[in-house]
Amino acid sequence: MGYTFCFCSAGGVNAVESEFNAERPHEALGMKYPAELYTTSTRRYDGLPGLTYPFHDRDVIVTACGRLCLHRKRINISTVLAGQKLGIKEVDEGIWLVSFMHYDLGYFDLEQKTLQPLDNPFGTRLSPMS
Repeated sequence: MGYTFCFCSAGGVNAVESEFNAERPHEALGMKYPAELYTTSTRRYDGLPGLTYPFHDRDVIVTACGRLCLHRKRINISTVLAGQKLGIKEVDEGIWLVSFMHYDLGYFDLEQKTLQPLDNPFGTRLSPMS
């Protein structure tokens, strides 16, 4: 038996969510509906703190088209980061390090105007020993 879901509108998503949570029992829940077992949290959620980059030269916001603007030049980063604040730091003449949160993503230079990513910015970070 196959199902075709259309998520083209909020109504489509809401209908699937309603069916999943209130109309279909789940074997893993002892044939109960998820809505029967759900309780709201007693803890208040205040959201995440704003990102700051105290060790970088600037904080920049990625545009909706995935770019950052610096010295009247548009640098291609990624639409995935649209609206996010990045930290950038000039590490050499015209060479900039780009960071998101605690991760160094890569470098760009003002001539190529494209991010050159690090091999694995989310991999294990080794701290130098003192």
